[in-house]
Amino acid sequence: MHEYESRAAKLAARLLVGNPWIAMLVSRATRALHSAAHPTHPHPGHFMVDEFRKFITRGNVLDLAVGIVIGAAFTGVVQSFVNDVLMPPIGLVLGGVDFSELYLHLGRGAFPTRAAAVEAGAPIISYGLFINNVIAFLITAFAVFLIIKAYQRTRPPEAPPAAAEKQCPFCYSSIHLAAIRCPHCTSDVSGLPSQQA
Repeated sequence: MHEYESRAAKLAARLLVGNPWIAMLVSRATRALHSAAHPTHPHPGHFMVDEFRKFITRGNVLDLAVGIVIGAAFTGVVQSFVNDVLMPPIGLVLGGVDFSELYLHLGRGAFPTRAAAVEAGAPIISYGLFINNVIAFLITAFAVFLIIKAYQRTRPPEAPPAAAEKQCPFCYSSIHLAAIRCPHCTSDVSGLPSQQA
């Protein structure tokens, strides 16, 4: 909360803690009213610059930027894996089948190749290119799956999280680990050993 927000706005924000959107709207409305009532306050654009600076320096945005850069570099690795490692054996197995020349001509006349139909400006449906793109997508997705599986095998297993709940021996409800009384059946569970739910 900013120092210039009124007590009523703070109270409303506390009452509406469960809904952050309403709390944000109340906060912004209070700021707008305050800046209108006090013209000596900095320009409203100043707040936008501060908010933008806070947004940019948050960890999530930086993580996203790093992910995009690594993803762009990873695209070259995946394309090389698909084109140079996976496609040659698949092409050998399929006997060099090329779906790119398959098309459906919607107009009159005949064309020997798809390229000739495109050059003539004929209306065609290039379903062969679509088939090629679907096959390339499936192969790329499988290649990414194989690379991620190999990466996951090299990572050490993560430790399981510490237990935060235990089970009430009377009503078998899950309760907080530090609870001394079950909130469901009100039984005393302070002297009992901790069990995971």
